Amino acid sequence: MAEQVEQPGRDTNPAESAWERRKRLAEIFGDALPDTTSDERDPGSAPREDASEAWLKAQVPPHHG
Repeated sequence: MAEQVEQPGRDTNPAESAWERRKRLAEIFGDALPDTTSDERDPGSAPREDASEAWLKAQVPPHHG
């Protein structure tokens, strides 16, 4: 009988619940995705850009779209 070899990147704790795993991964990688998508939010609830962001966008040459 072949012995079982531990594979890197595999969870070693099968008793860890889904929320514990998500919490652990969020601590490592951060929260990359928002809880809701843009089509689920009100159009007026979009975050406003600050003055420096507006200035930066205004500096983009026309040929860069």
